[in-house]
Amino acid sequence: MKNLHRMKKGIFLTALLACSGMLAANAQTGVTATTVAKINNQQQNGNYVANKAPLQAQYFTKLPVGSIKAGGWLKKALELQRDGLTGNLGEISVWLSKTNNAWLNKEGKGEYGWEELPYWLKGYANIGYMLGDKKMIAEAKFWIDAVLNNQRDNGDFGPAVEHKGARDLWTNMPMLWCLQSYYEYSKDPRVIPFMTKYFKWQLSLPDDKFLEDYWENSRGGDNMLSVYWLYNRTGDKFLLDLATKLDKNTADWRQTNNLPNWHNVNVAQCFREPATYYLQSHDPKDLAATYNDFKLIRTLYGQVPGGMFGADENARKGYDDPRQAVETCGMVEQMTSDQMLLGSTGDTFWAENCEDVALNMFSAAFMPDYRTLRYLTAPNMVINDSKNHSPGIDNSGPFLMMNPFSSRCCQHNHAAGWVYYAENSWMATPDNGIVAQLYTEGSATAKVGNGTPVTLTETTKYPFEDQVNLTLTTAKSVSFPLYLRIPAWCKNAEVKVNGVAVKVTTAGGDYVKLNKTWKNGDKITLHLPMQLKVRQWDANKNSVSVNYGPLTYSLKIDEQYTKEDSKTTAMGDSHWQATADPEKWPSFEIHPGSAWNYGLVIDEKHPEKSIEIIHRAWPKDNNPFTNTNAPIELKAKGKLIPEWKVDQYGLCGLLPQSPVKTAEPVANITLVPMGGARLRISAFPVAE
Repeated sequence: MKNLHRMKKGIFLTALLACSGMLAANAQTGVTATTVAKINNQQQNGNYVANKAPLQAQYFTKLPVGSIKAGGWLKKALELQRDGLTGNLGEISVWLSKTNNAWLNKEGKGEYGWEELPYWLKGYANIGYMLGDKKMIAEAKFWIDAVLNNQRDNGDFGPAVEHKGARDLWTNMPMLWCLQSYYEYSKDPRVIPFMTKYFKWQLSLPDDKFLEDYWENSRGGDNMLSVYWLYNRTGDKFLLDLATKLDKNTADWRQTNNLPNWHNVNVAQCFREPATYYLQSHDPKDLAATYNDFKLIRTLYGQVPGGMFGADENARKGYDDPRQAVETCGMVEQMTSDQMLLGSTGDTFWAENCEDVALNMFSAAFMPDYRTLRYLTAPNMVINDSKNHSPGIDNSGPFLMMNPFSSRCCQHNHAAGWVYYAENSWMATPDNGIVAQLYTEGSATAKVGNGTPVTLTETTKYPFEDQVNLTLTTAKSVSFPLYLRIPAWCKNAEVKVNGVAVKVTTAGGDYVKLNKTWKNGDKITLHLPMQLKVRQWDANKNSVSVNYGPLTYSLKIDEQYTKEDSKTTAMGDSHWQATADPEKWPSFEIHPGSAWNYGLVIDEKHPEKSIEIIHRAWPKDNNPFTNTNAPIELKAKGKLIPEWKVDQYGLCGLLPQSPVKTAEPVANITLVPMGGARLRISAFPVAE
């Protein structure tokens, strides 16, 4: 009986291990491969600063600034930013002027001093660090030094903005992030005591004069993140009291069926506040509140492709069509929130959303050379001009114009989008390993195992190709776990180590864990087969969108660009330096040169029967996010829908209910990646 019991137990364990993807080490590769639905955070990474008790242990730890180097198309995007608007904004924006700037005055006095400078600096500096650009690093240090050298005696710093007798703390929140990145890059000993003194001052402020104004009240979670960053380095207990004070005085993002406000950037930036405080409270309701906020805004206004939601300033009842847009700022903040939540929850859901926004929405907010951008971008957008489209969009002014002189917040804040994406592409794991989270060409240098530094060089054209190649460089053999995220859309992913297939059962949304004593020159190949998929948006007229792998595809519209004067087409609150040259920095209108009002004729269950995938040459300029350069096109069928027109507000008309009857003949149409289409139809009616 004992032997029978042991045999049954052995059969059960074998089945359990097989179901979880846990298999014996491959004799040829010396690797043990395991499928992991969620990383175990019961250990703590010994190589990097991680959450100190009583904060919840992290699932993933962001590597210090400087650990990751972008390559391929992502590096090209950073170089275009450097050579474009981000790198040259100092000659345009009055907010970056070094004359009468409150950021350069110890008393915080000056005409120019608000969010714009730190918004820009948190991306500009990090791009400089990543590219090793000496000019950018020096310029960033000029501003960082000014902040560190001008702290007031009471601990406060920055522009002395007040509202109703209360100090407005919002402007300092993004600057704290700049200081954190700078410290990780430089280890400048001034940063820690500076932040400690500032937070002691914050704790001394009475609650009735703390986070009272609209922006700071919404965004207290950003301040809290900096408090935890410092606590993990000093262990000062007063910081936990400050975090509780911040949570108490921040807007209530825990409401079940409502939000404290519906401003798109606030939602994308602030919905994570309860989950941030959850690290300290350990109350599951706090974590659930963040998930609920994400679901609520998308249930009501996010029934569209691209990972965002319609709130072209604010989300409004009845304005949920895919022609409703979102700010470029909102995309940057959503991507940032996703990256942070990935680390603190271990949930790959956040990596999926980050990819969706980055690859399908963010890049389309700019001209291909990154010398200008627009305030608002929508999934369905057929005109980009300087006209006022209110009340079709929730603001009055030229909010669709590609204008480098305009959109004060987005003009500056866009800088952080791609560089933060690169910085979070790899993370450290609790078991002293490393994980690939967001696939992109480049390299990551990290301490693993017993503290041995290794470099993983990644070669890939993902998301346009389905293979990721990794090569490991190490001075000595080292044992550590290497994790590879399997995207939720991927079925039957395949892994090879040194050219030999690793037997492991993979599932979309999981991680493959490769445990091995790794040697210099080891190679890992990850194959992520892509499939066509049609997504139906039942809550939005039964419209559909088409995906191939992580990319959503839009109708290819002939984009007609017209150069305009940036000064005459800027928003009313825009300000620029007197020497700013609109000839050097022009604006652009984009008008459709071809029909856009097509419904798809498609086999929704078997899209491969009605869509042909065309692989094209990789662009010579390494910039794939344009209609001209698109490495993949889809050949599809459609029918014109004559009654679907530009409406009275000058916007793409509201979607007709699918299926749509039309007497027009079936036509051949081309679909291109949504992220490269400045004009686009991404949510299609279905034509009978």
